[in-house]
Amino acid sequence: MNRSANCLKKLDRMNKTLRHEEADRVPLSDFFWTTFLDRWRKELGLPKNTDIYRYYDLDWICVNPNMDPHIKPFEVLSEHEDDIIIKTGYEAVIRKKYGTQMPYFESFETDSLGKMAAFQFDDPWDDRRFFAAGDNQIAGIGDVIARNTPAWVETVKSLYPDFPVYGSVCEGHEQLWRIIGSENTFLWMGLYPDELGAFISRVGDFLIELTKAEIKAADGLLDGMVIWGDVAYRNGMLFSPVYWREHFKPIVREEIRVCHEAGIPVIYHGCGNASAIYDDFVEIGLDSYNPLEAKSGLDVVELRKKYGHKMGFCGNIDALAWANDPLEDLKAQVLRKMNAAKGGGYIVQSDHSVPSNVSAERYEFVVNLVRKYGGYPLDLGEYDMPEMDVYRAGKSAAVDSASAGEV
Repeated sequence: MNRSANCLKKLDRMNKTLRHEEADRVPLSDFFWTTFLDRWRKELGLPKNTDIYRYYDLDWICVNPNMDPHIKPFEVLSEHEDDIIIKTGYEAVIRKKYGTQMPYFESFETDSLGKMAAFQFDDPWDDRRFFAAGDNQIAGIGDVIARNTPAWVETVKSLYPDFPVYGSVCEGHEQLWRIIGSENTFLWMGLYPDELGAFISRVGDFLIELTKAEIKAADGLLDGMVIWGDVAYRNGMLFSPVYWREHFKPIVREEIRVCHEAGIPVIYHGCGNASAIYDDFVEIGLDSYNPLEAKSGLDVVELRKKYGHKMGFCGNIDALAWANDPLEDLKAQVLRKMNAAKGGGYIVQSDHSVPSNVSAERYEFVVNLVRKYGGYPLDLGEYDMPEMDVYRAGKSAAVDSASAGEV
């Protein structure tokens, strides 16, 4: 398939950034709540089908295949004016109350050690995951319920001429809790470590094969991969880093290896403050970490000072500030954090995704800031941090300086 000249420019921008080189400008994109998109279109008077990625010519986009362990339509258990309860291919029962942002997980069919041991995964290479429309939990359940989503490969093909397209896959914990629930996950880590560890290994086998199958199904149309994996909350890890290193790190390592073998970079999306394992991500070759939640105390400028260009970063623009702060304060935050882009290695995005309390005007304010000030060489005016200029020298010099404690 042919790509537009503008798409090739964006791909070059993304690839150089992830290689820690300065491109023409700092890349910009995001994930969006559907309720934000509805508000955005209404406030700007746009048609209901207006695509925000095309409207602002954003720099990359992610498309989710069917990662459900069991490929099947959603089962509607009940439906009323104010809510709907469905059962998914994860065998999870989920209630979605209309008008609220997030769904509620009511129960998980796999709620005992016996059921966990007996749990069987559908083939990760099943063509329906990539080539058929249908229901799936990751793509279909969020702030709205989407049924019969289009075939993944058709969506990839529709975007490929105009955007760098990233696929996606879960890591072990993200897939695990969706099958057995978070309470059982944490409880069984302590009570039944061997049994849970054996199941995590099977989860990992499924995900690694799914990664390979997704890359093959795309047939050269993927420019990167997002690995979804929440293992932390606001104050730190959800469980011991030691446990993560033993059971979940090998899965992420192999997913990254498979992607790199195929020549595509990896962005890992993990909420909360997982900085206790950032060195591990550096070790296993992660290209960029997202979303760097500001509300968890993360600051991309300080992270760049600590890690140099050993790992890229993506995100960290505080969504709460985006929604509420005076515009001059918001400007100061955005431009200060763009100092982390010196030498490449930083993609501007929110610190999770753009929610509905962000107005269209305030979203566009940040887009315009990044476009105005984000051209290389960066000139951030009064918000420039001269101590970050060492990163203009490129990857090796910045790493050496950071290691020597010079920044």
